[in-house]
Amino acid sequence: MKRAGYILTLTLFLVLLSGCGAETNIKKGDAFFAIGEYFDAAAEYKKGYSRTAVKDKVKRGERAWKMAECYRRINYTAKAIGAYQNAIRYKYTDSMAILYLAQMQHRQGDYKNATKNYEKFLEIVPNEPLAQHGIQGCTQAQFWKNRPTNYTVKKEPLFNSRRSDFSPVLYGDQWDNLYLSSTRPQASGNEISGITGTKSGDLFMAKKDEKGKWQSPEQIESEVNSDYDEGACCFSPDGKTMYFTRCSYDSDYPRFAEIYSSTRSDASWGKPQLVEISKDTLSSYAHPAVSPDGRWLYFTSDMPGGLGGLDIWRIALTENGIGGVENLGEPINSEGDEMFPVFRPNGDLYFSSNGHVGMGGLDLFCARQDSSETWKIENLRYPMNSSGDDFGMTFEGVHNRGFFSSNRGDARGWDHIFSFECPEILQTVKGWVYEKDGYELPQALVYMVGNDGTNLKLNVRGDGSFVQEIQPNVDYVFLGTCKGYLNHKEELRIDTSSISREYVLQFPLANISAPVLVRNVFYEFDSAVLTPNSTQALDSLVDLLNENPNITIELASHCDYRGPDAYNERLSQRRAESVVHYLIDHGIAEDRLSPMGYGETRPKIVTRKIAEQNPFLTEGDTLTEAYILTIEDVEKQEICNALNRRTEFRVLRTTYGMDFLMRKDDTEE
Repeated sequence: MKRAGYILTLTLFLVLLSGCGAETNIKKGDAFFAIGEYFDAAAEYKKGYSRTAVKDKVKRGERAWKMAECYRRINYTAKAIGAYQNAIRYKYTDSMAILYLAQMQHRQGDYKNATKNYEKFLEIVPNEPLAQHGIQGCTQAQFWKNRPTNYTVKKEPLFNSRRSDFSPVLYGDQWDNLYLSSTRPQASGNEISGITGTKSGDLFMAKKDEKGKWQSPEQIESEVNSDYDEGACCFSPDGKTMYFTRCSYDSDYPRFAEIYSSTRSDASWGKPQLVEISKDTLSSYAHPAVSPDGRWLYFTSDMPGGLGGLDIWRIALTENGIGGVENLGEPINSEGDEMFPVFRPNGDLYFSSNGHVGMGGLDLFCARQDSSETWKIENLRYPMNSSGDDFGMTFEGVHNRGFFSSNRGDARGWDHIFSFECPEILQTVKGWVYEKDGYELPQALVYMVGNDGTNLKLNVRGDGSFVQEIQPNVDYVFLGTCKGYLNHKEELRIDTSSISREYVLQFPLANISAPVLVRNVFYEFDSAVLTPNSTQALDSLVDLLNENPNITIELASHCDYRGPDAYNERLSQRRAESVVHYLIDHGIAEDRLSPMGYGETRPKIVTRKIAEQNPFLTEGDTLTEAYILTIEDVEKQEICNALNRRTEFRVLRTTYGMDFLMRKDDTEE
């Protein structure tokens, strides 16, 4: 009897000890959950659940629910399903357990059981949109898988690690840099995140080599990366500013994501600065995306005033800072989560959502604005979408190809980089903006207007080029502009075509502060009579003067050193006057033109471009008679003489025809 009593006492003691241990685990789990450390919270809830007596159904149900909520947030889908099933089995009172179970089964591609649980939830909460969309999604998913789109999708092992790799972004004039976010072991810091159970994420970058082959990603050397979580970056249209998400942490407070910016200096990114979107410090701001025109910063947030858990918002980017915050509203935002916005250059907005009809988890959607600026959204369907999370697209310029991230097929819920491509008939225009007889102008802007209502301002890349999608049966006008240079206009008519085609335009801009060579102006021998071969060059000069109606110019003619000085001056003067007469005959006002013949008094100064084309010359040298005669090669001497024989113009005024407006302003003052 004594022994039996001892065993009973010991058993009761162990049960009580186990119960105390369970309560300790749950309290620890609650503390981790409160600050968003769901991985650590799940571990404590699991211990607490296993230490809870089977007969204590209420507590078992509550603890299974808490465990499931953690697994759901860290994409441990299979474990979340088991935990929600246990919560329901133990009669947990919150009906959301049924909805979340359906969503997890939906995410695993178990459409049959997901549909049953969506229907069960609708019996409790009729007309609930998320459940209704879930049922539609389960039906559509099977249909879409049997009828895939023209997209091809491929996992890219080179960019992926044994941890999460996500949100790829193509960058560079030739799209030859790929930024991505990763929790791989090479990321900064040594601590394991209590949120995910992996290291905090950093930004990495892969480059193409000289042969165009991608190299393995490497951590970017910049203050952008820290011991905190960094990821989901984007770039301004000019490539000079990076925006990215940073999630700092505090052991006593919840974690909130914030958006930072960094400016590129030489070959590296500068110290990040916080983008203060709102004074609200209890909301998260993440997943930045800049609109193609550079006017808006789009982002994801759970701030008050949204339609669901996470919505897509935007804020104006102005010269004076950032403006007010706007919610994109319906139909883009829903009762669920909308995240990871990104733009194609044509203005199409891509984002991910679990609130619209989809295949499970986050699905990729495309939103386009119609003529009334109303958004129309479309699911990208299979194979771009799967039963898992699909998000974070990036495009190779105007083409419908690039990369995205997905956790499809990964039992741990870790994300990986995939490539995609969709065949399409694409009409594009490629333009080059550069100084006449000079180099590219990366600070230039090109205005694009079409008779279909198109009105765009295009930034050029570092090499002075731009690429823009165009539409058939549209007439376009392009105006190349740059501060300190004259404008240049090009027109383009796009016909209907059944094949892809790229049109190429040139925008040579004349420098306002330096003489500009007029190429291919020819005269009869020893005469001021223009030859027919000069027509094209002079007609281009007529166009330039018409495109820049507020300038006056000096039209200058120059000779080489051969012949008497006085004769050369008279000849060059008559030649300059011949050009001026041609311009007047073609509609240019006489008082905008000043002919000057300089003879041989102003020999050509060698520019960098001339030196590159003629290696025997040095930039900055002046092609005087004495200089030329030091060159022994007769053919090279003739090259110098040809450079001196030239027709040029330089801008005298940029206010022609504006005198009335200026006098009016003076009167008003």
